[in-house]
Amino acid sequence: MDLGIKGRSALVCAASKGLGKGCALALAREGASLVITARGKEALEATAAEIRKETGAAVVAVAGDITTPEGRAAALKACPSPDIVVNNAGGPPPGDFRGWSREDWVKALDANMLTPIELIKATVDGMIARKFGRIVNITSGAVKMPIPELGLSNGARTGLSGFVAGLARQTVQHNVTINNLLPGPFDTDRLRSNFAFNAKKLGKTPEELARARAEGNPAKRFGTIEEFGAACAFLASVHAGFITGQNLLMDGGAFPGTF
Repeated sequence: MDLGIKGRSALVCAASKGLGKGCALALAREGASLVITARGKEALEATAAEIRKETGAAVVAVAGDITTPEGRAAALKACPSPDIVVNNAGGPPPGDFRGWSREDWVKALDANMLTPIELIKATVDGMIARKFGRIVNITSGAVKMPIPELGLSNGARTGLSGFVAGLARQTVQHNVTINNLLPGPFDTDRLRSNFAFNAKKLGKTPEELARARAEGNPAKRFGTIEEFGAACAFLASVHAGFITGQNLLMDGGAFPGTF
């Protein structure tokens, strides 16, 4: 299927590795030009080179922290009028809510709720004027099935979902859609760090926890960044103009509900 985004411009956040990289690769394979961001310059440049070599796409790497005003300004300077925005930022650390300060909560909200909203605010009106726009927010399966030790993420990402639910109904008439992708267990550094955190508490090895988690999933495995990227690319495509304000859960069937 031709996704119809050849020649479109895309801004992909936290794209040096993991789910962001999967999205960037998928969009580049469909002919989009990219501006990718991440904090680590070396890893980001390596990813940009990899994408250019594989796809031939134009890729600009902008190192910086997208959760800061300076990081957002640098990314938007390189990509001032994106047709596609993939919002993504690393989740806050796990822990017990009793130990979290107000500063911890504000930091989580800044990264996982307010940063995506700021990027939407900076780009959505241009999309509306051009009559095409696709915004995809990478959130978490914890929005539907909260994970106790990830309370900071549960709260911040659910807040973003509520905001998007209202705005997405206002922009869709202009062919501008806003949707959320909710990853479950994907084989990423984030997942591995969570296993390391819980292993210490449970007296097990991270590898033991990983095997048990994979076996406990209906798919009997973890997801891949390629699968995640393909879903992102479809939501960014011309074929997804009637899909907006939705939360697409990708968890291998782990969530046991009907809706």
